[in-house]
Amino acid sequence: MPARDTIDTVTAGGGTKQAIRDAAVQLFSAKGFEQTSLREVADVVGITKASLYYHYASKLDLLMAIIDPIIDHMRAIVDDIEAVPYNDEGIRAVLRTYLRGMIRHRDAGALCVRDTAAIVNAIADRYPDLMEPTRELREWLAGPSPTQSSRLRASAAIEVLGVALVSSELAPGATDELVERTLLDAATCVLTACGTA
Repeated sequence: MPARDTIDTVTAGGGTKQAIRDAAVQLFSAKGFEQTSLREVADVVGITKASLYYHYASKLDLLMAIIDPIIDHMRAIVDDIEAVPYNDEGIRAVLRTYLRGMIRHRDAGALCVRDTAAIVNAIADRYPDLMEPTRELREWLAGPSPTQSSRLRASAAIEVLGVALVSSELAPGATDELVERTLLDAATCVLTACGTA
């Protein structure tokens, strides 16, 4: 994987912990999780390695601080999904909620896409059920009496929404509203076979 450009410093205006997370996302994305040292993260933020350890005890703890909001978002979607009516409005609301989380956590999510194997290996012990929320969402989207076709469309709809993670690269300058509207329409079309099923 070719190295991406990184910035020289990250300003700690939003707080040191946030600056550390921002720097880590940039470096993990550019160099890979395993290839990035905590010394490099500290240097980008402009703090000592000891100061970084005050906030995060290990590189894994730092990774978890980046990944946890994404996992929490996924779990929140499926926690009460059975209470959502399975109709056009309910489906679109669930897809919209999922997509908005992808957009909100786009930088961290893109990191996961770029370095999937290393990240999954690093967090597998803490999250043995990592893929469970996605499986539950996929099953719900397939409908109450799923067919093979509806299962495939449910998986494809989720993949369409995943484009949000790399939307900044694919469509630089696209607003969050445009990304949401375009991908929500596309995923809904895929899920419903564009109204022909």
